[in-house]
Amino acid sequence: MRLQSNLLVHLGYGKYVRSDQVTALLPIEEERGPGRRTFVHLAGQTDPVVASRSEDSLVADLVQEPREVTQARQQGEILRDLLSDLGSVNATVRRIMRDEGNLDLDKLERRIRTVVSAEATPNG
Repeated sequence: MRLQSNLLVHLGYGKYVRSDQVTALLPIEEERGPGRRTFVHLAGQTDPVVASRSEDSLVADLVQEPREVTQARQQGEILRDLLSDLGSVNATVRRIMRDEGNLDLDKLERRIRTVVSAEATPNG
């Protein structure tokens, strides 16, 4: 498991903390109930914050990649697959699709290459 840094984690009832500031999660044993599920200990604070969410759901948010990151990875994979498939389309089919179907596969292939190569470069 890997903690995600600089990510806000929802504690419930409008409370959020930075994921990289969480040092411990402890289930509330006594007086546990709605609005009181987990003690969230934060770096630099002596008293924990009370979360209304369970420790399991908080841990899932702390170690899970944000949905946008997952979607971006999936979209990159789809583009790489499409680029690979476009490479097998012969020139005659490309010409017919461009002239008759108004779909320029060469232009599409160039655009996908640009996106995929920018994705591979660390600073885009």
